[in-house]
Amino acid sequence: RLAGTAGIEAPVHGMVYCPDGTRTYFIKRFDRSAKGGKVPVEDFAQLSGRTRDTKYDSSMEKVADVVGRFCTFPVVEKLKLFRLTLFNYLTGNEDAHLKNFSLITRDGIVGLSPVYDLLNTTIVLDRPIEEVALPIDGRKKNLSRSLFVNYFGKERLGLTGGTVDEVLSGLARGMREWEELIGISFLTDRMKERYLEVLGVRRKILEI
Repeated sequence: RLAGTAGIEAPVHGMVYCPDGTRTYFIKRFDRSAKGGKVPVEDFAQLSGRTRDTKYDSSMEKVADVVGRFCTFPVVEKLKLFRLTLFNYLTGNEDAHLKNFSLITRDGIVGLSPVYDLLNTTIVLDRPIEEVALPIDGRKKNLSRSLFVNYFGKERLGLTGGTVDEVLSGLARGMREWEELIGISFLTDRMKERYLEVLGVRRKILEI
């Protein structure tokens, strides 16, 4: 839900109550067509020659290289990757490894798949061991706005200053709804507090 408000493509998803009172989370598969056929999807571990056991042995620079190598319109997809990278950082997702990025082929066009496994692992761990799963410029913690914006966004992804500003503005607009969405979530009150704390700290670091 948070990703959707920030302009990130997410599959149809939700929570339903079962007859016994429990809740079930559902998410629509994006690797199947309306008629049940398979839609080509490959995760970045496959595309990088890695395995489930080596899915952390990479970097965001190498993720960007995969986008540049395989996507039909790499500039467009690098913009999406930049937005998703900032989103993961803001929301405390320290587990965005290679298998949590995928490419999908739709109508002959290869691009980033809808997002999945977007979790705030920081609040579960109570304190961050690392801030990102895959290093940026060799770093996994103590990250800065300059590292994200100037190094990763502009230097490594080749985005213009105007494009970077648009992404930051889009995230800022989306975040207006985040406090409300977190407030009505199924998290405990303590977890909600922790979520907002993480978000507040990282928002200040990124100056959004």
